[in-house]
Order: sequence, then C-alpha cells, then structure tokens
Amino acid sequence: MLDFPFWKKLMLWGITLAAVIAALPSLANSAGIDWPDELPDPMVNLGLDLAGGSHLLLEAEVEEVRSQQLENMEETVRREMRNAEPRIRIGDISTSGGQLSFILSEPGDIDRARGLLEPYIMGDGLNREWDLEVVDTQRMVLTPTETGIEARVDDAMESATEVVRRRIDDLGTREPTIIRQGDTRIVVQVPGLEDPDALKELLGQTAQLEFKLVDKDALPSNVQAGIAPPGSQVVPYAPGTGFEGQFEAVERLGGIRGDSLTNAQAGVDPQTNENVVDITFDAQGGARFAKLSTENVGERFAIILDGEVISAPYFRERILGGRAQISGNFTAESANSLAISLRSGALPVPLTVIEERTVGPDLGADSIRRGMIAMLIGSIAVIALMIATYGRFGVYATIALVFNVAMLLGIMAILNTTLTLPGIAGFVLTIGAAVDANVLINERIREERKRGRKVVTAVETGYKEASRAIYDANITNFISAVLLGLFGSGPIRGFAVVLILGLFTSVFTALPLTRMWVAGWLRKARPADINI
Repeated sequence: MLDFPFWKKLMLWGITLAAVIAALPSLANSAGIDWPDELPDPMVNLGLDLAGGSHLLLEAEVEEVRSQQLENMEETVRREMRNAEPRIRIGDISTSGGQLSFILSEPGDIDRARGLLEPYIMGDGLNREWDLEVVDTQRMVLTPTETGIEARVDDAMESATEVVRRRIDDLGTREPTIIRQGDTRIVVQVPGLEDPDALKELLGQTAQLEFKLVDKDALPSNVQAGIAPPGSQVVPYAPGTGFEGQFEAVERLGGIRGDSLTNAQAGVDPQTNENVVDITFDAQGGARFAKLSTENVGERFAIILDGEVISAPYFRERILGGRAQISGNFTAESANSLAISLRSGALPVPLTVIEERTVGPDLGADSIRRGMIAMLIGSIAVIALMIATYGRFGVYATIALVFNVAMLLGIMAILNTTLTLPGIAGFVLTIGAAVDANVLINERIREERKRGRKVVTAVETGYKEASRAIYDANITNFISAVLLGLFGSGPIRGFAVVLILGLFTSVFTALPLTRMWVAGWLRKARPADINI
C-alpha cells in the first residue's frame, strides 16, 4: 500500500494535470474570460440544443437519379457501339417512358451489341441493374430494375451525405451533425450558425459543372422558342448573369464535366477586376479540356452550372495546363460559395429543403445555467456529506471529484467532442459514479477497521475489495454506453460519449489517484488510528 514508486506518481500527476490544463480554455470561455490567442485552445463544442444554430431536413429528388441513370446508359451505349470493331450503327435512340431504346441498323448485330452491354446490365454482379429485351428483331430496350434503382439511390445518398459534410466543414463550423434519415433524407444541424438561408444556398447547389460547345448552327429564333436542333439542347441563362430569360443551344454530348476538378478557389481577375472562380483539373480532365479548346479555337463554349448557363465565352486560344477560370457576374460571397461547392464535389442528386428551423441559444443558455445551479447545489451537499462522514478520506474524495470534472472537460476538449443536453445528463451521471466509488472504498475501509485490522492493512484491503465492485459496475455501464454509441445517433450518441469518457475519469480519480494521496499521507504520518 505504501509502496508507490516515483514513476507511477509522475505518470498519474502528468495525466491529471494534462487533462486539467486542456479544460482551462473551455472553463475560461464559460466564465467570459478571453483566452490568449498565443496559447492552444482546445474547446468543448456545444451542440445545437445548447449553442443554438440551424436545423435543415433535406430530401433527395429520386426522379433525378432515374434520369441520370438513363443518361449515363445512353452515353455508354453510344460509346460501346461506336468503339466496336466493326462499328455497330444505331439510330432512333430514345429515353422516354423511363426506358432506353435504340434501333440497330443491322439485325445481325444483336448478339454483338448484347455482349458489349452485358457488363453494364449486370452492374456489380450481385444485382441485375437493367432488363434487356429485343423488340421487332432490331430494337433493343433497356429498362432499369427496381433493385438497380434502389442501389443507385443508396449510392447517391451516401455520396450526397459526404458532399454535404465537406461543404459544411469548409464553412469552418464546429461539430455539425449530418446524419442520413431513412432512404432519401439527410438531417443537417449546424451549431452556432443562425442564418439558415446561407446554409440552404450552399447545400441547395448541386454544383454539377459542365463545359459544352455552343451550337453555332442553331437558329436564334428557334433557340429562344426553346427548340433545339438534333443533337443539341436548349439551356437557360442563370439569374444574375445579365441574360435572364434568354437561352443558349449547346451540343448535348461531347462536353466536359466538372467531376475531374481537383481544386476551385475564389479570386479576382486582375484585368477586369471581376470576381471569378479559378479551377484546376486533374491530368485526365486537363488533357480533355486542352483537346476541346485546341480543336475549337474561335468557337464559343457554355459554362453550365446545375442546368443553367453562367457564361458563354470564346476559346480565344488553347487552354493548356489544366487550369481555367469561371466568370459570371459573381459577388465575392457567391464566388466563394461556388468555389466551396465545386471543391466539395457535385451532389449526385439534387436536395430539397423540406424543413428548416433556427434554434436560438437562449434555451441552451438557460439549460446550462439551470444545470450549473443543480450541479453546484448537489456538489456542495455531496462534499459536505463526504467530509462529515469520512473526515480526511472525504476530503480526498472531494478533491478527486473536482479533478474528475476538470479531467472530463479536458478530455472532451482534446477529442473535440460535442456537449449536448443529454451529454450534461451523462456528465452528472459520471459524477454520481465517482461519488459511489469513493463511498464503496471508504465503507470497506471502515469495515476492515471494525474487524480489528491495522490502519495500513485496513486501507489496503478496503481499496482491494472495493476495486472489484467498482470495476464490475463500470464495465457493465461501459458496455451499455458503447452499445448506445454504436446504435444511437445525435443526442443519444452524445450522451454515450460523455458517459464513456466519464467512466474512465471517475475510475481513474477514485482509485489510483486517491490511493496515491492516501498512501503518501500514511507513509508520512504513520497514524495509529483513522477517523472514518
């Protein structure tokens, strides 16, 4: 009991002080004290229910996934038939009625065409994504299966959730909650952000960027009437470009998509002093962009974002090096928003806000104040009871309790975890667990003294016997908390995280830390009896 090596003391104090120091910025912030900028400032983040902020419920437009699936298959069919040796000629390709159909010029090419499309029909090999049938000996009809559509929607939602997370992270906010709800919805909660409009604008942008050649042969009168020549499509100009209400005819295929972007940064064109977005392609995208610009010097191309033309400049020279610039009457804010959207990648499916809510910080501040009052009153009562009941050992338990609270805050700050209202409940629960542990130890020591054991033996036996009960109780709590964390979400997971961390700190402060203090006192004072 009295043998407590120096390295062990050093380790215990080192862990304790490191965690306590990490808690200082959070304690200073809650007390309204400015923390020096020169010092590290790990902070405990407050959740939406404590700090206030924005809550959005987004829903995916599933029909867009179906349309995109058909469009991708159309491009695949054209590419595979064109690259076949010898080439397979097709005509009358259509995507109406949720099906893709096309006619083979030579009926004898049916088997070759089927073989070329078979890998795309089977998808990942586990679920058939398309049904293929031949009608009238020459027409091939591809119909997406429900299993295939569900798989596409699931993939799109997984990607969309990650894109939303990257966009919000770029805003510099702390600990947003982004979780998928059901098959087609995403819940977004951003603590501290009280402007849901800015958040909606950022998340509502699909950011599907395309560069397509303008159809120079299209008649302006037909274009403005919404009539596109064969092989082209009519695209409206985006609001704010100065051409609202006008249209541009662009070649439907053969352009470049923004999925090969590697970077996008808002900036200012030094020649025109306009806000622009500078973009960088990867090697493959840069090569394609260089090829497109080289073959079309002097021609116009349209920069299309989410189905709207931002601008339609000329290729005045070859654009090499994989770098380009997007201009379009941007403000500094809209250019930065577009850069964030492009950097985080395009949403694979448009998201619509179906519920929005701004949560004020007043409720959280009131909850924190009431929680602090409850903790203060409870702590004073517990401290008074512990000292009155166990004397010096009660003092040790009280100091351990204070260190437990500070260590828990410090570890939460280091791990950048979020404190929510349920988290406060977990916080209080761990304090209760720490008090219980000290009561168990002191009661065991008292029993050993009543049995006539000497002081040192009674204390050693008390710690040893109580430790088993403390570990058993905390292991069961730990298992429950882990399961809550694994299967819960949002506030429930926040409660579980605080509870898990609190179990470690309460056991640490109740057992090895108080044992070190008691051993030091016994070795120094050598008391013949103890008041416990």
